Amino acid sequence: MPAVAVLCADGFETIECLTVVDVLRRGGVRVSLVSVMSTRDVVSAQQISVTCDCTLDEVDINDYEYVVLPGGMPGTKHLRADERVCDIVRTFAATKHVAAICAAPSILGELGVLEGHRATCFPGFEETLPEGAYAGPKTVVVDGNIITASAMGQALPFALTVLGDIAGDVAVEKVREGIQL
Repeated sequence: MPAVAVLCADGFETIECLTVVDVLRRGGVRVSLVSVMSTRDVVSAQQISVTCDCTLDEVDINDYEYVVLPGGMPGTKHLRADERVCDIVRTFAATKHVAAICAAPSILGELGVLEGHRATCFPGFEETLPEGAYAGPKTVVVDGNIITASAMGQALPFALTVLGDIAGDVAVEKVREGIQL
C-alpha cells in the first residue's frame, strides 16, 4: 500500500493536518508526519505543539507515493518558502500524488502544477490558481492525481477522500463505521 508523507511547518492548521494522519492510520495506511523545520517539533497556528515522526532531512521522500500539504498560516508560507517542499510538490504532481487543503493549494497554483486541473482552496486564495481551475468553495476536488479541499470544515471529507484514493471504498467504510460517521 502506498505510504503518505504529511509535511508540517510551524503555523499549520491543526485539524487539517492531524485529521489526515488519524484517518489514514485508522485505514491502515503508513503515514509519516514530516517536519520541514530544523527539528521534529512544530507548533500549529493554534499554538499546539506536535512532535513529528521525523524531519524532512531524516527521510527518503522517494519512499512515499503521496504528499499531503495542510494549510494554515503562516504554515503555508513556510512550506512555500522551502525549496525542498517545492521540488517535492513538482515531482509528486508529475509522477505520484499530491493532496492540499485550505491555503496550501495556493502552493500548487504558484508552482504551476494545477495547469489543466480543477481545484479548490480557502476563500481569497483563488487568484493563486490558474484561470478556470477554481471549482468552488466548501468542497473537496479530485482531479487525476491531485486532491484539494477548501478549508478546515472539509478536513474529514478530505481525509476520507485521500484514504479512498489509496485504500479503496472498503477502507473508507471501515473508518466511517469506526468513527460513527
